[in-house]
Amino acid sequence: MADYQDILTEKRDRHAIITLNRPEKMNALSHNLRAEVFDAMKHFELDESVKVIILRGSGRAFSAGYDLSGTPPDEHSYVDTRSGLPGVGPIHPGQGQWPQHLLSGYWQIWDLTKPVIAQVHGYCLAGGTELATMCDLMFIAEDAIIGYPPVRAMTSVDIIYHPWHMHQKKARELLYTGDSLTGLEAVEVGWANRAMPVEDLCEVTEAFAERIANIDSPMLQMTKRQVNRVYEIMGIRTSMAVGADIQALSSVRPGGGEFGRISREKGLKAALDWRDGPFEDYGKAPPGTARPSAATW
Repeated sequence: MADYQDILTEKRDRHAIITLNRPEKMNALSHNLRAEVFDAMKHFELDESVKVIILRGSGRAFSAGYDLSGTPPDEHSYVDTRSGLPGVGPIHPGQGQWPQHLLSGYWQIWDLTKPVIAQVHGYCLAGGTELATMCDLMFIAEDAIIGYPPVRAMTSVDIIYHPWHMHQKKARELLYTGDSLTGLEAVEVGWANRAMPVEDLCEVTEAFAERIANIDSPMLQMTKRQVNRVYEIMGIRTSMAVGADIQALSSVRPGGGEFGRISREKGLKAALDWRDGPFEDYGKAPPGTARPSAATW
């Protein structure tokens, strides 16, 4: 396998584990990190001894969102010319490329023949929710905090997955406010599969991966393809593509530049405080974590 900088990989029994490994930045999703995740998944896809892939985060969180540190506020900044790894760059250069760029990566998880389980703890925010939600299954710590605060002032969601995972009324509630749910609440609304105490999360997730692995690989491949096709016939790919177009429009709405202006003039932390201050949340961390860095979300 490649000599990765931002992830760790290992194999245990019949499953593989990919660990986001930027704990000092609460696993902020840089271009390189995402490219490495996709590259490792493709490697394990070709490994016949691996039947299930687990994706988790090191340190205090799964992921606090996309890495905003040092990112210029223009569309061309999203073109990654450093990693040299395939499958992370935009497929439609120009205006509105950011959400399309994300979708082109996350559909790779969807199209893998092997099930992928997101193992979520601590904060899972904004882009972190997109990565976790595009996995086949989500096992989550009871006290995890999962939500999409950028809808309060930045843009609408990059990937409009909410209506596919929960009741319409709950999707509207979360998207109209940017509020978060705990892991227990995420299971209640259908966003995650199972919630458990964080100290049990690794053991339970890996045990379930091995339970899936009792099914032979060709059968798993056919079943995943079958489920995927049903949702594709229902329009999931088209709806997310349209959602990406609307996200691009939301960035140029009247007032859409205010978050960026505050960030440039006063710093990113000030912009995040302006965005979240009226809601009086995201400053209180779940047990064992701290508020996400101003360089993420």
